[in-house]
Amino acid sequence: MENQMKTALLKDLDQKKITVRREFAASPALVWRAWTESELLDQWWAPRPWMTKTKHLNFSEGGSWLYAMSGPDGIPIWSLVEFSSIVKNKRFKAVSCFCDEKGNKNADFPIMTWKNAFLPSGKGTTVEVEISFNREADFKKIIEMGFQAGFTAALGNLDELLEKI
Repeated sequence: MENQMKTALLKDLDQKKITVRREFAASPALVWRAWTESELLDQWWAPRPWMTKTKHLNFSEGGSWLYAMSGPDGIPIWSLVEFSSIVKNKRFKAVSCFCDEKGNKNADFPIMTWKNAFLPSGKGTTVEVEISFNREADFKKIIEMGFQAGFTAALGNLDELLEKI
């Protein structure tokens, strides 16, 4: 419940956009590392009891992150993130989609454009994430797949990780 109160999530169906805002008690540089280094991403990205395992991460403009999330059944669900612009410790933009273990995109699932901003705040860092979709049906499908609860839980995992590093 605490994580849900800390995470502000606004769904805008008309604009086909989800905006997530959360404050972390850590410096922008540390929060940035947690979003851009596979060793740290793997520790928080999946909502428990799911786990994340990075196959490849090249965090650079034109680079990509290929990873799998596995639930208690151990079956991996693969995703690909392609980075288009990066301003270190401040913001990055990427396109995310579901795929197979080789990074071949799965056209049956939505493509999401992520704009992430890391803003210094009085308590540390505010992360603002804007996720946009090309089609209303894609927006609705991600919501139906449990995005809100899953991403909120993952951001709670990030809070816990930041306290340890």
